[in-house]
Amino acid sequence: MKRQYLLGLVSLLFLAGCADNKDAVPDIPPSDLYTQAQQNLQAGSWAESIKKLEALDSRYPFGPYSDQVQLDLIYAYYKNGDYALALASIERFSRLNPTHERSDWVLYMRGLTHMAQDSNFMHSLFNMDRSDRDPEPVKAAFVDFKRLLERYPDSLYAADSKARLMSLKNRLAEYDLASADFYLRREAWIAAINRSQEIQKTYPDTVAARKSLDIQLEAYKELGLEDAIKRTEELIKLNEED
Repeated sequence: MKRQYLLGLVSLLFLAGCADNKDAVPDIPPSDLYTQAQQNLQAGSWAESIKKLEALDSRYPFGPYSDQVQLDLIYAYYKNGDYALALASIERFSRLNPTHERSDWVLYMRGLTHMAQDSNFMHSLFNMDRSDRDPEPVKAAFVDFKRLLERYPDSLYAADSKARLMSLKNRLAEYDLASADFYLRREAWIAAINRSQEIQKTYPDTVAARKSLDIQLEAYKELGLEDAIKRTEELIKLNEED
């Protein structure tokens, strides 16, 4: 029995060693390894490209491919859904290369990565409303794209960043609208009014801002504030005419 146990243990160790050898990145010249990583990237084999890029990054941290390897890792992590690793790589690259010629792309990828953290496959698949989800990744993405436009107005990524800002603005406005509606349903009339007015002030050109007027009106009616009711009704009418 003892001998069989030892034979089994040796077999497991042998198989584990084979698996490690199979998954190990070959010790080949960095130029060859980088070429393989690029081929994996172009083929969409993100996990394979990440293994090779990580090997290059650890073996040759100051080599001729160093900067490009780090940039490729950011992209590969993002495409593979490893958002925490992508953000960590972005922070590292930005810290080490504050004036790099591709800093606009790095900031753009930061925005995309934060934006992706707000997405969820099942929510998209079933067209589920995400307005009540944590808006922090959206706020971070909004800051990233806004900063890109301020620092690099002529960037290749400026037009797309501007479009994404509008989408993110609508997302944040919808989140605040869900909060206003929550307060209304809980009969917290003042809180509902305050949140509605905040939407109108911060996101005046959104659909959510118009919808918030209805919540505001209902809350004013519950409080019996006739002058406020009249002003809100006039605002609703003006928005309907636009």
